[in-house]
Amino acid sequence: MPRGYELGMPHGMPGWVIPLSTYPKTYNGQPLSYVSLAAQKNYHSLYLMALYGNPAADAAFRAEWAATGLKLNMGKSCLRFKTLADIDLDIVTRSVASLSVEDFLATYERIKR
Repeated sequence: MPRGYELGMPHGMPGWVIPLSTYPKTYNGQPLSYVSLAAQKNYHSLYLMALYGNPAADAAFRAEWAATGLKLNMGKSCLRFKTLADIDLDIVTRSVASLSVEDFLATYERIKR
């Protein structure tokens, strides 16, 4: 995990956030989520906010995933899977490690405008 993110429970899900001490001016007064994990009824969801609002990172992630032969079940940032065998943890790890807090906040500010 890049330096500056903290473990938290954003929206009731375990995940990593940008703490309010670093970025207090969020739209809802809650820390900004970076990565979160949720258990749904029929699958698990891994929210990869590094991909949301970053078309180049999203395209690179999807291209790398396609090369694995694994089926990709993903929305804008939500990677859905039933078991760990359904996902490539190396690709997920590289994606999560790829974005510093400063770069994530720059993307957030650009989208917010």
